[in-house]
Amino acid sequence: MSADTDADAAPDADTGSGSVDGSPPAGPPRIVLEAVKLEKYFEQSDGIVDRLLGGGGRVKAVDGVDLRLHRGETLAVVGESGCGKSTLGQSLLNLHAPTGGSVRYRGEDITGLSGRRMRPYREKLQMIFQDPLASLNPRQTVGDIVTAPMEVHGIGDSDADRRERATDLLERVGLEANHFDRYPSQFSGGQQQRVGIARALAVEPDVLVADEPVSALDVSVQAQILNLLDELQAEFDLSILFITHDLSVVRHIADRVAVMYLGEIVETAPTDALFAAPDHPYTESLLSAVPRIDPEVRTERILLEGTVPSPLDPPAGCRFHTRCPAVIPPADWPADQPAFRRAFTFRNRVEAGELDPGAARRRLDAEGRESDDAAVARHLVETSLPGDAAALPAGARDAVESAARALVDGEAADAR
Repeated sequence: MSADTDADAAPDADTGSGSVDGSPPAGPPRIVLEAVKLEKYFEQSDGIVDRLLGGGGRVKAVDGVDLRLHRGETLAVVGESGCGKSTLGQSLLNLHAPTGGSVRYRGEDITGLSGRRMRPYREKLQMIFQDPLASLNPRQTVGDIVTAPMEVHGIGDSDADRRERATDLLERVGLEANHFDRYPSQFSGGQQQRVGIARALAVEPDVLVADEPVSALDVSVQAQILNLLDELQAEFDLSILFITHDLSVVRHIADRVAVMYLGEIVETAPTDALFAAPDHPYTESLLSAVPRIDPEVRTERILLEGTVPSPLDPPAGCRFHTRCPAVIPPADWPADQPAFRRAFTFRNRVEAGELDPGAARRRLDAEGRESDDAAVARHLVETSLPGDAAALPAGARDAVESAARALVDGEAADAR
């Protein structure tokens, strides 16, 4: 039986004690944290009337995500800024109440729990935030920050016991015992993040959700924090959901990778397999941007055309199709795929309202060039159609030029 068939195991089935020497038990991975068709939508309104009458749209930040975190593994969630990674991590911990779907911890449904009902799970599910300073109370000492979760969850027999536990944690994350009485502002960014890690570990969690934990740090410090997380994972038997946009970091720390685009997971694979042979064109484009250390290794950069669609109104079908370099032409398309991609990209830009005839006219005027309607239409085609318009089939070329003229005439609906 594969690991992915173990989703509905009983809660105590995930707590195997392992072998006599403390190594993980043999057999398939155990699912510690799972999202099933998870959704998180945010209501967006433009004003008081919309808020009162329920107008506006819904931002589909997380839209039908299925995800499984196995015991003892690091699962990276990667994607561009705004794809929903952080919202996904916070929804898994009920820091955002999910709109739909479910979250299960060791087989138990914890969807939407809050307050006292969620407290027992907070002890087992902890988060490391992106900005270490912003996540630490500047008026509390490091000791107060680390011991506060212990007090909330009843860990430690006395203040002295909690202080001893806290100083031990500070030393384990690479700080010193005498840092207990200092304030966050007295530390560097890397040291502040170590405090955040110590706070998360204070309640002896099973799962850490690390939301871009090194992106705000200098490159030299990033490696130290990544190595620390790796060491702590082995020491505390942690399962880590690691959220990042940096694929070079992913290769260093992750066992598996889930690639996210516009609220959806488009591909999940073991790290080595994903880097060697990505299945999804979006993953391939992300990997093409990763810097190579070896100057002899040449990688062709895949540049994506167009902008990311709005999560208020994501495209139907594959959400990446509006930018996909491998988009498949219809059967009756009379030319090759690259030609279809150019025409398709132009159409998507028109539908997204990206083409601005007024801005084009002002630019032509500033450059001292002709700026009559015909010149503006030509300029829109030249600057917004990848490649050579003349290389398009006659019918497609006529449609592109007709759409540009309609935009110049103020007939945006006809252009679409």
